[in-house]
Amino acid sequence: MDIRVGSRESKLAVVQSEMVIDAIKSYDENINVDLITMKTTGDIILDKTLDKIGGKGLFVKELDKALASGQVDITVHSLKDMPAEVPEELPILAYSKREDPRDVMILPEGVKEIDYSKPIGCASLRRKLYLEKIFPEATFAPIRGNVQTRLKKLDEGQYSAIILAYAGIKRLGLEARVSRVFSVEEVLPAACQGILAVQGRAGDKAEYLSAFASEEGRIVAETERAFIKALDGGCSAPTAAYCIIDNDEVSISGFFVRDDGTEIRDSIRGPIADHEELAVKLALSMKG
Repeated sequence: MDIRVGSRESKLAVVQSEMVIDAIKSYDENINVDLITMKTTGDIILDKTLDKIGGKGLFVKELDKALASGQVDITVHSLKDMPAEVPEELPILAYSKREDPRDVMILPEGVKEIDYSKPIGCASLRRKLYLEKIFPEATFAPIRGNVQTRLKKLDEGQYSAIILAYAGIKRLGLEARVSRVFSVEEVLPAACQGILAVQGRAGDKAEYLSAFASEEGRIVAETERAFIKALDGGCSAPTAAYCIIDNDEVSISGFFVRDDGTEIRDSIRGPIADHEELAVKLALSMKG
C-alpha cells in the first residue's frame, strides 16, 4: 500500500506530517509513505494580514487541489488554520490528541525584559485584545511567516517580543526560547489550537490512521469549531473557544467581541453527547 501525504513546506508543517507518518508506520510498517510538500498562497504573501488577502483558506487551497486531483492521498493541517467550512468531498478523517493549547511569549535571544520602545509581534486580534490588558504600556504590530521567520525578525530587533502557540514551539523543540506561558485564563486559546487534522477524500478508507486518531481530540475539535462557526468566526474575527472534557461532560469557554466593541467571555457545561449543541447555544447567547 502506498500513501502520499501532502503538507505545507515549513519546518513545523513537516514535523507535524512526520507525526502522522510515524503513526501510519506503527499501524503497518509495510505501508510505503511519501511526503509531498508545497508552498501555499498563505505562505507566499507575507506583507499583508490574512483578513486582507482572503483568510485561513489560503493555507489549504493548494493542498485541497492536490487532494482533489489525486496528487496526494491525505493532507495534514494545524486545525486552527483551517476554515470553519470543509468541503464535503474532502472530509477530516482524523484529529490528533491535543498538544498544549496555550500561547507563549518569546523575547529576543539573550534578552530578559520587554523593550517597550518596540512593538510586540502579534498576528491575531484575539491575542492583541488580551495582551493589551496584560501589557497596557505595549504597542503591537502584525507579524507573518513561519516560526523560524518570526524568530529571525525578532532576533534582528524588529520586535520587542512575539506571541506564538506553545504547541508549535514544543513540536519544534524550542521550549528554551519561551519567556512566558500565558494561562488559558489570561489568554483564551484560538479554537482548536494544538490539534492536528488529517484531511482525505470522501469514501476513502483510512483505517491506517487509527493509531493517530484521538476520540478526545475529535470531540474537542468539533465543539470548538461549532462555536466559531455559529459566530461566523473567520481569520479576522476576535473569537476564541476552549473545551475541556471531564468524564462524561464538556466544559466550554468562549470569547467574542460584538460589533459595538463589547467583549464577552462566558462558559457552559453539559453532557458530552451534546457537545456541538452546547457550543452553538453558548455562541448564540454571547452573540446577543
